[in-house]
Amino acid sequence: MQVSGRELAQRAAAAGAAVLLSAGMAAPALATEFDILGEPTPTKAYFVDDASVLSKSTRSALNKKLGILETVTGYRVEVVTVRKLEFETDAFAFADKVVDNWYPGDAKKDKGVLLMVTAGKEGAVTGGEGFVSAVGDDLIDSISGDNIPIFAEEERYNQAVLSSVDRLEAQLNGQPVPEAPKRQDNVRQRTYKTKEETEKGKTVTSTVVLSLLLIACIVPMLQYYGYTARD
Repeated sequence: MQVSGRELAQRAAAAGAAVLLSAGMAAPALATEFDILGEPTPTKAYFVDDASVLSKSTRSALNKKLGILETVTGYRVEVVTVRKLEFETDAFAFADKVVDNWYPGDAKKDKGVLLMVTAGKEGAVTGGEGFVSAVGDDLIDSISGDNIPIFAEEERYNQAVLSSVDRLEAQLNGQPVPEAPKRQDNVRQRTYKTKEETEKGKTVTSTVVLSLLLIACIVPMLQYYGYTARD
């Protein structure tokens, strides 16, 4: 039995929809991530509260603390909150994209981003070479593995951000760094991904993107063929 061009186009479109659904790429979630990446480079406020979890007092405190930090040390730190990551599911990989987008090339040297993902109860601290070197891997791991998940699990998002900023502020000012919070059950759970896990995630994401690009090219061609064949 022969299949018409129109039927082929419909089947291809259905297959494309199936790929989108299987990839878990809902439009609202994608819009949230792209909205952050589409934000202009911050020049005044020191936060982008896309998850809408920061109180008015926390926002004010962040602007004051981080403004003084930039004036005194030259390091600029931005706090970014997002409800959920769908397209780039690794917190560190997404935070790197934010930094690269806002501060391309050498401009990012002394710039940093503190990211909190509320649905995943996870976060990341990353930035340019100068910032990362000044903060140190131990503190980065402690904030992403202790401050953010411990307070986020209790939905104390403001405390997660403020306690993280306090530790970054102390480190960059050369002052004693406050200790990390402790879970009441004293069980430390790893909520962030290793470098190997991040690389595997990037491979999967690349495969999905290539599949979508292929579908985007083939479907219009099949639709055109279907219409011309019918005529």
